[in-house]
Amino acid sequence: MLDLMSSMIANLVTIMNIIFGTLSLVCTVSGDYKTAALLVLIAVILDGMDGRIARKFDSVSAFGKELDSLSDLVSFGVAPAILIFSQVLQAHYHILGGIIILAYVVCGALRLARFNIMNVSDYFLGMPITIAGLLMAVISLLSYALHPMIIMVSVLALAGLMISKIKIAKL
Repeated sequence: MLDLMSSMIANLVTIMNIIFGTLSLVCTVSGDYKTAALLVLIAVILDGMDGRIARKFDSVSAFGKELDSLSDLVSFGVAPAILIFSQVLQAHYHILGGIIILAYVVCGALRLARFNIMNVSDYFLGMPITIAGLLMAVISLLSYALHPMIIMVSVLALAGLMISKIKIAKL
């Protein structure tokens, strides 16, 4: 019974992650970019909690891992990409801006798929999508002070870093 409860708690936190990512999308569509960025940052916190809870209660599961990846793709892939596109890239770069955010989302999905099939526990291969999403939210919050070209190049760099072979130590 306790194992089931601890597994449910970890999965509930993961579900909260995707809820906040989806709410971020709703705020973006409504033009409330600051709230959309803040909701991505809340999802980052929740993403950090779900794995810790699962490990603490020894309730790590294949289901939880897949649910986490699906949530991460929404909260740190799609939500920040649409946010940056709507807030900056669409007005300045039109179709090119759309292609760039598509590249970001696809690279995020590829990064998550690669992570799910790897059995490496002491490092990440490529930038985790959670970190990329966090940085996209920060870029959004600072967009008033950044040139649109810097934002576009940053999105491309984050996409490339997610699929890179750079080893990043796990904390």
